[in-house]
Amino acid sequence: MPSPTTKPGKGKGARGLKFVVTVVVLVAAAGYAAYRYNDDSGPEAAGCTVRSDGAALQLTPDQASNAATIAAVATSRELPERALTIALATALQESQLENLDHGDRDSLGLFQQRPSQGWGTTAQILDPVHASNEFFDSLVKIEGYTRLPLTVAAQEVQKSGYPQAYAKQEADATTLTTALTGHIAGALSCTTGADTPYSAGGRLGSTATVTARLDKEFGDQVQPREDSGQPRTIAVPSTPAAGAAAADGTRRGWELAQWAVAHAHDLKVEQVSFGGMNWLAAESEKGWQKQSAGGGKGESAAVSPTDGLVRITVAS
Repeated sequence: MPSPTTKPGKGKGARGLKFVVTVVVLVAAAGYAAYRYNDDSGPEAAGCTVRSDGAALQLTPDQASNAATIAAVATSRELPERALTIALATALQESQLENLDHGDRDSLGLFQQRPSQGWGTTAQILDPVHASNEFFDSLVKIEGYTRLPLTVAAQEVQKSGYPQAYAKQEADATTLTTALTGHIAGALSCTTGADTPYSAGGRLGSTATVTARLDKEFGDQVQPREDSGQPRTIAVPSTPAAGAAAADGTRRGWELAQWAVAHAHDLKVEQVSFGGMNWLAAESEKGWQKQSAGGGKGESAAVSPTDGLVRITVAS
């Protein structure tokens, strides 16, 4: 019989159980670390933050790039910001800004459009530019849509079974609209999750790819060109192209700069510069940083912070 002074849980059996539990926990932790190290899905912490008027919105890189594409298409069509807010709220509700390859019945994409209802082929609907244009084509046909409640305007386009659901997305959509149209400098910033350039692992960028994407999403609203002063760099004037609607150059510049950061993960962007500020993939956790006078780490001394150009440098 055990001594009456021996407390339960303090004997040899309890010590052995504690040792086994400790080993199991350590093995599990080591296994998880190995899994994260070998995981091909990318850095765990990669993501984007949008800040506007005291509000902060966290997005995945894919969500950020899709939102930036919708905004660029709205700009290409010279639509009012209310149109963009309606589109973003709709995409937030329908797909959480993810380009889904599935949905209710044959619904697909950012806006859950259906091939059977005339929105386009499966491939077309899964192209965010086509999907955005289709949404805006329907929206602009609604008389006085900018003055309608967001739920009413979105429902006129979507014919959803839950029209009031769009209302809960209006605040986030408004935050995104303010940021993506350049009203606040540096309102959108993304992290790579590992503070390494996107060239890591052999993932190279292409200036031709960046130019083609700018042309596709912004149309004739932008005029990108190779920057003769910097290798692997596209320079985009922040002033509107000839014939485009007048806009504040600084605001347009930040719209373009933040578009580039939002697309950094898929276009393999290494650096974005505008208005004396830099975003560097290799120092992405620092966000937008002031550009040093003579060109600091990762910067070229040839860059002028006041020349009105948005510079997008791809990884090499």
